[in-house]
Amino acid sequence: MIPSEHHIAFGPVPSRRLGQSLGINNVTTKACSYTCVYCQVGPTTEKIIEPRDYFTPEQIYKAVASRLDKVRSSDLRIDYLTFVPDGEPTLDSHLGESIELLRDLGIPIAVITNASLLTREDVRQRLCKADLVSIKVDTVQDAVWRKINLPHRDLELETILQGIRVFAASYTGTLITDTMLIDGINDSDESVTATADFLAGIAPQTAYLAVPTRPTTIKGVYGSDEAGLTRAHEIFSARLGSVELLTGHETGDFAHTGDAREDLLAVTAVHPMREDDVYRLLVNDHADRHLVDALLAEGVLKAVQYKGETFYLRPVRCGRHTV
Repeated sequence: MIPSEHHIAFGPVPSRRLGQSLGINNVTTKACSYTCVYCQVGPTTEKIIEPRDYFTPEQIYKAVASRLDKVRSSDLRIDYLTFVPDGEPTLDSHLGESIELLRDLGIPIAVITNASLLTREDVRQRLCKADLVSIKVDTVQDAVWRKINLPHRDLELETILQGIRVFAASYTGTLITDTMLIDGINDSDESVTATADFLAGIAPQTAYLAVPTRPTTIKGVYGSDEAGLTRAHEIFSARLGSVELLTGHETGDFAHTGDAREDLLAVTAVHPMREDDVYRLLVNDHADRHLVDALLAEGVLKAVQYKGETFYLRPVRCGRHTV
């Protein structure tokens, strides 16, 4: 049974890496192996490392197919079906089966993972079925990794890095990497150089350098400044063939189906939205701004200030509590 208000399929949303991406939320809130200080969807409520059952591949397929039917009338293209839940997608023991079932829809499939479970052969085999895999590598220094990613106590960084090497050597799809640069934590020249040297060894098609652009789990966490980003880009570019910065907001409209409540809650469950994006979605859905006030009053939507802007997101529920 699908938990109440859990939207398996959402969007498509504009993605800075993948174009128009229809998201797949294949784990329940918020199961993850990390509690990254910069996470945009709130603190981890269930820190685990053993893959398990969440939704059946048939449930995933039905939700995605239904969402596709709803958004086709909006004339938005869909570049990828992307497993990008509000947790770690590889915790889903049926990930590989779901990817195979979704092949019938004829759209490339991507998975965005923190790579922490690539130590496991079964996880690597599941991921190999995807057309594109994005791997997070914020640092290769153990003390920094523990500070920025706050990993599950049974994880070991060197084992994870070896798992990434093994996966990269066998994967035949498009491999990209994502490094989030946080001021004062992992953006020193020493840390950035070590990360770049490691990434050069796995040869991603593109290595992305990012900074937080939406509210972070830990207050007071900010991305590197322009000087830090410039240094990091220079260091990466000296070692890697293609390096891109992800420092701005996505551009483009969020998908609308005419059901403003469903559209808004589905996206904000995994992707905090800027205020102007929310109101543009309401206009496209022919909805009134009072809907936002009603959702805030119900407690199913939350407003957060970040860098002088207002963002809307779904509250994270910890047992009986909401944060």
